[in-house]
Amino acid sequence: MNPFRYFYSFQFVMLLACAGFYYKAAEVEGSSGFLWAALSAGVFVLTWIILSWGWLGCLLGQVGLFAGITVFRVLRRQ
Repeated sequence: MNPFRYFYSFQFVMLLACAGFYYKAAEVEGSSGFLWAALSAGVFVLTWIILSWGWLGCLLGQVGLFAGITVFRVLRRQ
């Protein structure tokens, strides 16, 4: 089995797009873009490769990460 098969898939392009979105969102919020992008990539790898949820599950994982970051930032400001 080819270990590079993941690089030639639609999910890998989605991973890069989501990481880019989180990087830019962190810059807008004044946070570490690298940290948010790394969290996004980690969640994506977890849902895609480890849990094998498919592309919809990967997007739901990203929505869950966004909700988690939002809740964390709201609770931290209080």
